[in-house]
Amino acid sequence: MSYPAGVQITAPVSSEYATILTQDALELVAKLHRAFEPRRQQLLAARVARQARIDAGEMPDFLPETKHIREGDWKIAALPKALENRRVEITGPVEAKMIINAYNSGADSYMSDFEDSNSPKWDNQIQGQINLHKAIRRQLSFKNEAGKEYKLNDKIATLQVRPRGWHLDEKHVLVDGQRVSGGIFDFGLFFFHNAKEQVARGAGPFFYLPKMESHLEARLWNDIFCMAQDHIGMARGTIKATVLVETVLATFELEEILYELREHSAGLNAGRWDYIFSCIKKFKKNKDFCLAQRSAITMEVPFMRSYALALVQACHKRGAPAMGGMSALIPIKGDPVANDKALAGIRHDKTRDANDGFDGGWVAHPGLVSIAAEEFQKVLGDRPNQWEKQLSGSFGSKDWLNFQPETPITETGLRNNINVGIHYLGSWLGGNGCVPIHNLMEDAATAEISRSQVWQWVVSPKGKLDDGRKVTEDMVRGMIAEELAKVKAVVSAQGEKTDTYDQAAVIFDKMSLTAEYPEFLTLPLYEAME
Repeated sequence: MSYPAGVQITAPVSSEYATILTQDALELVAKLHRAFEPRRQQLLAARVARQARIDAGEMPDFLPETKHIREGDWKIAALPKALENRRVEITGPVEAKMIINAYNSGADSYMSDFEDSNSPKWDNQIQGQINLHKAIRRQLSFKNEAGKEYKLNDKIATLQVRPRGWHLDEKHVLVDGQRVSGGIFDFGLFFFHNAKEQVARGAGPFFYLPKMESHLEARLWNDIFCMAQDHIGMARGTIKATVLVETVLATFELEEILYELREHSAGLNAGRWDYIFSCIKKFKKNKDFCLAQRSAITMEVPFMRSYALALVQACHKRGAPAMGGMSALIPIKGDPVANDKALAGIRHDKTRDANDGFDGGWVAHPGLVSIAAEEFQKVLGDRPNQWEKQLSGSFGSKDWLNFQPETPITETGLRNNINVGIHYLGSWLGGNGCVPIHNLMEDAATAEISRSQVWQWVVSPKGKLDDGRKVTEDMVRGMIAEELAKVKAVVSAQGEKTDTYDQAAVIFDKMSLTAEYPEFLTLPLYEAME
């Protein structure tokens, strides 16, 4: 194959992969890399510097230099018809069967994921691009080992695509000897091949943007959108993107993020699991900070509830959709009592979101679409949104940094974190980034919470079990060995290989017990992956 000058691919490129990794598509990726990689690196360095200040005791607050934006009179640009109604959005990785099932689920919108629910093996990333390319043109089908065939229905959900976050590289693609940003790579290939086709079909190109910590990171995406649209001769503003508010720092810049993307904005989403992980990560060295176990950190606890309401307030003030986040509950086969409890939990979650003012919400499984739709229908009726619901009051540090509850921390909760962490990491290393574990749909965000809480409980003086025992390295190491055996027994009983789980346990030990907290679990994992 012939690649643009300065572009090198270090992974195998089959004849099918070559249909995506074309000269013209890679020229756009290289152009975006050369124009914006220095800024990406500056912004990542700014994250490190900000973290050092927080570690030293600085507390985040609103930015004085952007006060005029928060107090200004402006709205985001009008939305296209395809994004007017988003009551139920389903998410999932870019595997063919999952793409078809999500498209056919009855949801209004489908977020196809190159990020947290996708293990970023080279084959997953490129095959995912091929799958979406075919799906957009209604050419995608899938047949399982039993011979069951999956095809797209006539009526399908509106596609949105989540590229990788700013912290992630694509190690198999170099431009001028440098790795490209995973996000630029995912976005550039998808946009080049599909944007005009999507416009011709009336719905797209639409994106979800993850893991941002500031409005300057949103500005970077906006500038990339402008250059990409100019490059293919598409009108600026055609791209629409929803930002996942997954970091506590972004909460202080909600309106600024909307403002930076106002020409391309499709609103904000409350990415709750990464948000909890972000809170632990940002205040990990604060001796007064120690959250209770994951099961106790619901959307009803004060700091999570104020974050959600502030997001609705900011979006509706600016004429933007406010999207509720993901409950990890999924249907449970073979246990009617447990299944009824899970479905009731989903209904409660979506009822709260709809009544709070959210214009739609996420589900992780096609079987949950109707429940979510019913709850939003009760509130919205025939309206596409509830922007007229303008929330009063003010939110800030007093709300978002009030980290309660601190208890309970139980042995069961500690073991669950270890078990989920090992199980998820083992699956991720095997190429699966979206894993049902203990009747919850887990992705990288929940694995991050699991290992971060273990690290926090070992380090914090408040990290004590409800029976009075202090969580220690020795305690955790003993439980890692025990939980590894349980995980391997479960995986083996399901007929799956267990060879990645020993490595997963070693990585979990390192990531949860090392003296210096590793910022992202996926960074060393990706380096260990082929």
